[in-house]
Amino acid sequence: MKRLLFIFLIFLSGCASIPFQKTSCVPLDSVGPWTLVEEFRNNSPEKFQLINSIVFEYNWNKFSGIGFIDVNAVEKTFTAVCINPMGVKLFELTGDRDRTDSRFVLKQFAEKGNFADKVGEDIRRVYFDLVPSSVAQISRKKYQIKFTEPAGTGFMEYIFAGAGGRLIEKNHYEDNKLDWRVSYYEYRQENGKIYPGGIILNNYKYGYSLTVKLKEIRT
Repeated sequence: MKRLLFIFLIFLSGCASIPFQKTSCVPLDSVGPWTLVEEFRNNSPEKFQLINSIVFEYNWNKFSGIGFIDVNAVEKTFTAVCINPMGVKLFELTGDRDRTDSRFVLKQFAEKGNFADKVGEDIRRVYFDLVPSSVAQISRKKYQIKFTEPAGTGFMEYIFAGAGGRLIEKNHYEDNKLDWRVSYYEYRQENGKIYPGGIILNNYKYGYSLTVKLKEIRT
């Protein structure tokens, strides 16, 4: 049970039953790949505050909570707070591209030495680096465009599809095996910027997933 609770707070992933609408199939064969990337970059917010509901699943166990996230995607900084359904604060963290600091962590999780680092790592996977670099290789199908580039000792895939050609998946591979995946659904527009209404991160290495549903945009 302690291990299950610990993995719950490793934050952000997806579940077997997807509670979001499937991305529509829109032909992209006449769209310039880098034009599509630039439009997505320009339409994405640089700073935002969100309130999300989150559902974690691991070995048929399910946990839920409410999360607040404050992100500066340009400076690569974040603040994250999570409470359980009873209103008890589970953690409050801040971080940037390279490190994560604990402002508060519930005692049983603070005893886990790498807890904050794991949470911060998944936050970065979800909210940072949402477009490929200029060195990415391009492959395309009628309904999607894929960008592939080196990432550490493995490689990253960025897949764009649907109306407007938006990011629908980030896939990271190590040793040619899928390590983790972030999927984005149901984009909504507010104040000229777009936000995914649903996010699912699956961590295949540790076997957990968490579904994030957007409840409120505060920016």
